[in-house]
Amino acid sequence: MFEQILQLVKEHMDNNPQLTQNVPPEQADAIHKEIATHINNGLQNQQASPITTGGILSQLESSLSSGNLLTSSISGGLIGSLGSKFGLSPAITGAIAASLPALLQKYTHRNDPAGTSVAAATS
Repeated sequence: MFEQILQLVKEHMDNNPQLTQNVPPEQADAIHKEIATHINNGLQNQQASPITTGGILSQLESSLSSGNLLTSSISGGLIGSLGSKFGLSPAITGAIAASLPALLQKYTHRNDPAGTSVAAATS
């Protein structure tokens, strides 16, 4: 799961140069991994929560459209981490965090195109 998330992060960041224009090139790979780690951890924590009908990815997609706690939780931790580990400015970390809903939706659609269950999505 982590490798899929990391690949999506790289694609997303490469396709949105406004997010990376102020990121030092030598830090790009480490930043991609940091973002993927936060998303992966957030998804794993979400999976540990009680799951209702529809599966984790359906829940994620639904809650993304309503500005959910998962996205807020990942964003908050990510902003702090990118600022402290890489010295990125609040403007850069905020822009990256603001792109998380779109990134998570890409992950959701890529891994749950037909509404698969949690077991199928996490295997």
